[in-house]
Amino acid sequence: MSPEPQLPPAIRYVVIGAGVHGLSTAWHLARELKARGQGGGDDVVVLDKDGVGAGASGIACGVIRNNYFQPAMRRLMAHSVAVWESDPAAFSYHPVGYLQAAPEVMRANVGQIHAEQQEIGYASTLVEGEADCRSYLGDLFGDWQAPGITNVLHEHRGGYANNLASMRGLAAKAEAEGVRIMTGVRVTGTDVDGGAVRAVTTDQGTVRCEQLVVAVGPWIRDVWAMLELPETVDIRDRDGQLHRGAAMWTYLLLQEGTLGVDPGLFTDTRGGLPPVVHVDSDTPLYDEDGGLVTEQMWGIYYKPDFSFGGVQGGAIPMAVGKPTAEVAVDPYGPASPEFTVSPDFARMWTAALAHCHQRFEGTSHLYKDENSGGLGCFTPDSFPVFDTFRQNAYVIADSNHGYKMIGVGELVAREILGEPQELLAPFRFDRYERGELHPTSSSPFPWS
Repeated sequence: MSPEPQLPPAIRYVVIGAGVHGLSTAWHLARELKARGQGGGDDVVVLDKDGVGAGASGIACGVIRNNYFQPAMRRLMAHSVAVWESDPAAFSYHPVGYLQAAPEVMRANVGQIHAEQQEIGYASTLVEGEADCRSYLGDLFGDWQAPGITNVLHEHRGGYANNLASMRGLAAKAEAEGVRIMTGVRVTGTDVDGGAVRAVTTDQGTVRCEQLVVAVGPWIRDVWAMLELPETVDIRDRDGQLHRGAAMWTYLLLQEGTLGVDPGLFTDTRGGLPPVVHVDSDTPLYDEDGGLVTEQMWGIYYKPDFSFGGVQGGAIPMAVGKPTAEVAVDPYGPASPEFTVSPDFARMWTAALAHCHQRFEGTSHLYKDENSGGLGCFTPDSFPVFDTFRQNAYVIADSNHGYKMIGVGELVAREILGEPQELLAPFRFDRYERGELHPTSSSPFPWS
């Protein structure tokens, strides 16, 4: 039996986190170093306190889309979709497309998204008007019955990927380039000297490094503190007004679950896999017993997924109800005794499925009563921060946009090697000071 690999005392590049961003950055960094004749995967180590995909990337619903109201997000997502498409088998990627159905209050926003998708060559179809939307959705699904939908945006690219399988595929690509992925190694601090990170301390020793990459998803609050970065930030809004002392990080509970029907039940009228469906609605929602669920605007997303064994999806995230400092991220996801979805989610989500499709009527009892969901750590404006801190610590703070952004690692690798990337520029930390915030949409989701 071979001994466990030892933590190197020094290495050029340390990446914290074996999720989508850490693995993608390590893979692309190794390739870029080799292509430039400046080294290779032997210069890169990935550290994770648990294992590959053990955090948010491994429980993600896996939706891949370009449906964003913010031009900068849309361009960045188009780049990431292309990376998913580069090796569907390795990434366990299903390019079924993505469809948004929305009410009149969102029509202008959805129309703008479609127009700007056309400008960047991203194929999509826009349908407007309640009658035309009903016809389009009926032709696609046969049993569509949700009223009040006046605009449909059907992206012909995108789709979904299987979470853990895709992370294993990404890890394999990194390891094939010589990257070492060391799991079961908990980072406990950083050694900052002369304004730069000189070393990372772990429960298994200290690693000196030239460059640190932080890609830890909802654990960003803790590594941010290790870097002695501020807990609050002053924000200048798009109107120039300054708001002092906004919390840098906020946690939301991610509501996701699975309806335990045969995933083959959810097909299109041709018997094929349908697109991922996202529905926003301002129509009152009732459960199968006729009880009112909500009169407020609601939203859900869903897809058939054979790895989950049913129809899987989610709804609008919920406030955690605790100060950020008191939120315990570990244990994470389904293992958490506290931060998983409640029965209220099951009632709302299954009612919404039946509201949209006749085939889901009377199936609420098939909802899988098991822990699901997780925590998302959001920035003050709910959009990512990609930037360098402490001279040589590159922070990838995805604000819960993470899994679908597989292409960010390629761009970060180039920036680390001295090539600023236009697609990442709108996500610098100083946008808060400059007042260059991303526009907000009429969607009830904070990430749209």
